[in-house]
Amino acid sequence: MTNPWDSIEAKFPVGAKVKGKVVNLVPYGAFVELEPGVEGLVHVTELSWTKRIAKPSDVLKQGQEIEAVVLGINREEQKISLGIRQLETNPWDQASQKYPPGTKVKGKVRNLTSYGAFIELEEGLDGMVHVSDVSWTRKINHPSEVLKKGDEVEAQVLEIDKANQRISLGIKQLGTDPWDGIDKFYKVGDLVTGQVSKLASFGAFIGMQHDIDGLVHISQIAEEHVDKIKNVLKPGDTVTARVIKIDRAERRIGLSIKAANYNPEQLAAEQKILDSLRPGEDMVALSHAFDAADLERKEKE
Repeated sequence: MTNPWDSIEAKFPVGAKVKGKVVNLVPYGAFVELEPGVEGLVHVTELSWTKRIAKPSDVLKQGQEIEAVVLGINREEQKISLGIRQLETNPWDQASQKYPPGTKVKGKVRNLTSYGAFIELEEGLDGMVHVSDVSWTRKINHPSEVLKKGDEVEAQVLEIDKANQRISLGIKQLGTDPWDGIDKFYKVGDLVTGQVSKLASFGAFIGMQHDIDGLVHISQIAEEHVDKIKNVLKPGDTVTARVIKIDRAERRIGLSIKAANYNPEQLAAEQKILDSLRPGEDMVALSHAFDAADLERKEKE
């Protein structure tokens, strides 16, 4: 009786499409009988180009007749490697042509993680919006602050990494960065109206036009000492404040509610106090305030 493995390369050349029966399912793959005495293994990673299949039994059944492609043969060890995904085109081969950087795309939010949102571009092909690419102006700590599963969103392709099968997307890139033209929107001394968006122990964030948040430090709320900010302001309150500081480098705007009704002389006196601080000291305090806000929100999460 001849050994079928003697002429195995001629019968099942690499690249050939073969048919067989699933005879055994194990956590790492599926054994497929190609003919009596000859089995090949479809490794779990060779089942799909895009789906992360945990175990072969999720997609195959014992006794099932399947088609596969021969990937490799080791006659000495009597092993044949098979692949099922090779019967289809790898969508990642076409991704670079289909989604070059700059392309506008639409898709549903499939999953949210602490660092970003996964958007389904087509079946089995996701792009990821990093939390830092959601907004030019808002400090977003978790994508769930602005997105939820199932949302239909528009985004722009930033980068394709075919080797690691990653598509980077950005939502903020669909619009212009308002900080590029901040001088046209706000100047020190301007009166602004906005709604309290968040409270922190040291101040309140005010949502203004152009999707920009300003910060009123607790010392800038009233002439009298404010002990607890929540005793004076609550989210949703509409307030009028004066712009007292613009820090382009840190992308931060400092506001003062108490200075809203100041006349030019009072404003000049307040400005003198601010100017008498060591250079940057007031914004350093503001910077700490923003950082503390981030920390406070993270601790609450």
